[in-house]
Amino acid sequence: MIPMPKNKNNIFLIGPMGSGKTSVAKKLSEKLGKQFADTDAKVTNKTGVDINYIFDIEGEVGFRKREEATLKECILKNNIVLSTGGGIVLSVNNRLLLKKHGVVVYLETSVESQEVRTRLSNNRPLLKNKEHKKALQELMLTRGPLYEEIADITINTNNKSIEEVATEAHSKINEY
Repeated sequence: MIPMPKNKNNIFLIGPMGSGKTSVAKKLSEKLGKQFADTDAKVTNKTGVDINYIFDIEGEVGFRKREEATLKECILKNNIVLSTGGGIVLSVNNRLLLKKHGVVVYLETSVESQEVRTRLSNNRPLLKNKEHKKALQELMLTRGPLYEEIADITINTNNKSIEEVATEAHSKINEY
C-alpha cells in the first residue's frame, strides 16, 4: 500500500473490465449524494469517437495519455464517485493521484465472471481478435497486483447484483 494523506470526499472505483465499475459508481453516487463521473465516457465525449477508434488510430499509448489527462481533471472535483477504466492503474502517476485524492474501491472479479460479463461487448479493444479468457487472465496478471496495491477497500463482485455491490461499498466507505 502507498501511504498518503487522503481527500475522503472522492470515491474512485477501480478493477478489471466487467467488474461493474460504471454501474456500481452510478448507484453508489446516488446513495452517497455525490456526482457520478466516468473516465472512459469523458474521453469519448471529448474526442467525439469511441475507445475502439482511439485504440485503432493512436494505439493503447495514445488512449492512456488521454485517460491520464482526464483523471487529472476529475481529481480536481470534490464529492464525486468516479468509475475508471480497467487499465488506469498501469501508470504510476495515476496510482499516486488516485491514492492521494480519494478513497479507492477495488471491485474484485474473477476472470470467469469477467468473461461472462464482457462476452457480448464490442467496445473492448483489448479483447478484440483474441481469445477472451486468455486475454483476461493475462491482463489480471499485470493489473491485479496494482489494483491491490492502491485499494483502500476491496469488494468481491462475483455472484452479486449491482445493488448488492453498491450497498456493500456504501457501508464500507462509511466505516472507512
